[in-house]
Amino acid sequence: MTKGEKRKHFYQKLRNKYRLAIFNEQTYEEVFGIRLSRLNVFTSIGSILIFLIIIVIFLTAFTGLREYIPGYPSGKERRMILRNAELVDSLLYEIDRRDRFIKDIRTIVSGEIPEGAVMNANEDSANQVNSNQSVSFKKSTEDSLFRMQVEQEERFNLSVFEDKNQRTKLEHTFFFTPLKGVIVNKFGDSQRHYGVDIVAAPDARVASVLDGTIVFTGWTVETGYVIQVQHENNLISIYKHNSVLLKEMGDRVKAGEAIAKVGNSGELTTGPHLHFELWYNGAPLNPENHISFN
Repeated sequence: MTKGEKRKHFYQKLRNKYRLAIFNEQTYEEVFGIRLSRLNVFTSIGSILIFLIIIVIFLTAFTGLREYIPGYPSGKERRMILRNAELVDSLLYEIDRRDRFIKDIRTIVSGEIPEGAVMNANEDSANQVNSNQSVSFKKSTEDSLFRMQVEQEERFNLSVFEDKNQRTKLEHTFFFTPLKGVIVNKFGDSQRHYGVDIVAAPDARVASVLDGTIVFTGWTVETGYVIQVQHENNLISIYKHNSVLLKEMGDRVKAGEAIAKVGNSGELTTGPHLHFELWYNGAPLNPENHISFN
């Protein structure tokens, strides 16, 4: 028998029909019967196996069953990993500040001038040279009108009366990131938008930016679950559209401590996100000038 004949004979065997029948032992009456071939059996078993494999993959990938896979971290372990990453980021920042401080101390001990002091000295000398030059200012009608316009605009601006020393402290304050995500609506992009909108996964943790005290927790029709934290230096941080509030009014919180979960509550929302506001001395601040959300 040639190779072609063997192959043809093999295909013929796969396509040969067989009958599977079940008989009553006493009456020899046929109870059930079905015609099958080897090819039908292999195809059916293969399809069932592929279907079962696909179901197992989907259940493992999109349900909580994946946490039972050996080596896959649980939800608690993933939260700890995220928390540790944030702590490492804060530690790197503090270590960089310490290294720059030690470098400046060594420079001063060796009799040299730190780089920052040299820049300030150059600026002072430039200002002194400019002050020695005689400058004459002429008052014009346009200048008077401009002054009136500025005074009218700044009439209700509370930031005009802020203490310069407090402003300096604010610039050197390290803010903890409340939520890592993508900013879809920036500060001042729309009317009366005093914060930023950050998109993140549902139920992601929302953290306090500084140490403080919870001064308000509640629900509003427009912004859903809202929580406010009072910090030092007349700073207030506000977190809106949460799904769950983890703290109550009067609780003391630390920087980076979870206070809520990202949600989609309230009428003024189009999806899971956090609306974050930062207020200083009664005036809104642009959070992107002080916090990195990436």
